[in-house]
Amino acid sequence: MTPSGRARAKGPRTTSPRHILRNRASWNRDADAYQREHASQLNRFDRPSWGVWEIPEAKLDVLGDLKGKDVLEFGCGGGQWSIALARRGARPVGLDLSIRQLGHAARLMSDAGERFSLVNANAERVPFADESFDVVFCDHGAMTFADPYATVPEVARVLRPGGRFAFNMASPLIWLCWGDGEEPPGPELVRDYFGMRRGSWPDTFEFQLPYGEWIRLFRANCFEVLDLVELRPPARARTTYPEFAPPEWARRWPGENIWKLRKTG
Repeated sequence: MTPSGRARAKGPRTTSPRHILRNRASWNRDADAYQREHASQLNRFDRPSWGVWEIPEAKLDVLGDLKGKDVLEFGCGGGQWSIALARRGARPVGLDLSIRQLGHAARLMSDAGERFSLVNANAERVPFADESFDVVFCDHGAMTFADPYATVPEVARVLRPGGRFAFNMASPLIWLCWGDGEEPPGPELVRDYFGMRRGSWPDTFEFQLPYGEWIRLFRANCFEVLDLVELRPPARARTTYPEFAPPEWARRWPGENIWKLRKTG
């Protein structure tokens, strides 16, 4: 367990950690099927929305007015969010670990008549200069699939003072209710809360921390918590991700949450 407040591992990293190699291979293998399966939900450039239950940004106002701002989508997948934000006057850059996902992003960007940079890189060591962006965000992107003790310091480094950092991911609560297989979450706690860090699923490694540890990590990297938005699906919610959680479960307990932060230094 990494001690609270220790933002970086010591010493240079000469090889990619196992979770990076496994996640890259998984997303390169599954990108085509993923984009086909979820196109009807993801390719809504007129209505950017958050998460499994497609909660509109217009309702949540997580990112604010992005016109004229430099925005990094931190694990962009097919680039659907970045396309939507480019149409609203932002200057996005899409970063992703999977070159196959970026191929879909390039195709969708061309079809939409937009142009912005796409970067194939590991979110734990991003190839950008200090203070390059006004906003860094993701929706189940790099903050799910990379180690937060590496990504949070990197985001702090590339954000300008006063910049916005926002990311949606599965909540700690749903982690506690997922079993060891692929069954949906139930009404009982089946995992330990203390010691959460990295979970191994059938094809990927994912990351999560207890709430207090998240807050200490943010503070250690000069982030102020503005809000924690816990997403609740509407009564008649539809989703292309039915395996994530039954809608009746997600209406009782938050399965996803958006951390909304500001860089103070």
